[in-house]
Amino acid sequence: MIRENVSRIRQRILKVCSKIDQDPGKITIIAVSKGRTIEQMKEVVEAGITDIGENRAQEAVIKYKGLITSELGNSRAIKWHMVGHLQTNKVKDAVRIFDLIQSVDSVRLAEEIDKQADKINKIQDILVEIKTSPEESKFGLKPDEAIKVIKDIVRLKNINIKGLMTIAPAGDDPEKARPYFRMLREFEDKINELRVTSYKSGVLSMGMTDDFEIAVEEGSNMVRLGRAFFEG
Repeated sequence: MIRENVSRIRQRILKVCSKIDQDPGKITIIAVSKGRTIEQMKEVVEAGITDIGENRAQEAVIKYKGLITSELGNSRAIKWHMVGHLQTNKVKDAVRIFDLIQSVDSVRLAEEIDKQADKINKIQDILVEIKTSPEESKFGLKPDEAIKVIKDIVRLKNINIKGLMTIAPAGDDPEKARPYFRMLREFEDKINELRVTSYKSGVLSMGMTDDFEIAVEEGSNMVRLGRAFFEG
């Protein structure tokens, strides 16, 4: 089932990319494995998806060990993404495991990441999470405060800002997510125009199982999918 799901997802992304004249090879597809087994993750990797997303650092530690000690884990270049809210007391494990921490939403969190990365001589790639949704339950920086925060994070020597991330409000109509994805793309244009960093922001991580096609239409080049891979 998982292999068939991977094929369907690739076809759907190909269709969207053909519509907007985008190279589908530039879209990073992340399998979010929250609550899934190591065997399920192996199936995803065997089907060609080597970007794995986790919501919790503790769960990621177990799965990371399970995959890297397997023959599959040693033979595939798996990239690990922290996509859930990260608490400062879990940063040490996160820096040790994740190639990209997508949910940085404060200077305090960034400083702790910088501190832990320095201890292991690592430059930690991150995304800054922007709260485009009005939902109180969502994490992230409000756009009007994000520019100052990004300027502060840029000064940290063991952090590399790769781009931005957002989560659209949940809903039964994917089209309703479009304004929130567009807001992130426009914010990216703004920080690039203002030269908030010395380089252009490149990654826009937005779009999940229910709305990833709309996200790609609005400029996403990184989608985070869970149910689309693991459920029929």
